[in-house]
Formats: sequence, structure tokens, C-alpha cells
Amino acid sequence: MAWVGAALWASQVHAATQMVTLSCAVAYMPERSTWVREVQIDWDRKTIRAVRIDGLAPYSYSVNPQGLSTAIDNERIQLDLNQAQWSSDFRGLASGRGRCDVVAPS
Repeated sequence: MAWVGAALWASQVHAATQMVTLSCAVAYMPERSTWVREVQIDWDRKTIRAVRIDGLAPYSYSVNPQGLSTAIDNERIQLDLNQAQWSSDFRGLASGRGRCDVVAPS
């Protein structure tokens, strides 16, 4: 999670809870289509407090040393925050992989 921490530190926001926004270009197979997914993470420098994907808050998420895992509808999503990568699958029927970039606050 050093990658997210570095992104938040670079933003110089000093609020109790900070938000980082990621833009992830995800290639879905077997359709060979690319979708840009937006991930927002609320963070208080110790703990991830909330996650939103494309504006939707998942029912739950779990944090692990590499990042976090969650699900939206039938898509199981893993975010590797150290490598800035997205991977997901639709119960074995399709899968997605992509790279994430930090979106500069406007």
C-alpha cells in the first residue's frame, strides 16, 4: 500500500480522511474491450475507510498487504496498490486486467 500512501502524501492534503482517485484502464477478455474504471479510496494514513468503484460502494472489501479485494455485482476485483494494477473476473466467464494511475485532484 506504499503506492497509495505515496500518492496521498504527494497531494499535501492534511484533512483527517483523505481521498485518492485512481483511473484504471482495464482490458476485458474474451471480449477484448477496454473500459476505464474509477476507484476512489478514503484513507486516514493508517486505514482504508471507504472504497467506491465507478461511484458504487461495495458491500464489503478486505485489505491485504498488496492492496484490497472486493466485488461489484458478479465481478470479483483485486487491486494491487503496490504495483498499481487491477485484476478481476466474472466467476470464470470473463476476466479483466489493467494498469491504474493516480488522478490529480482538481
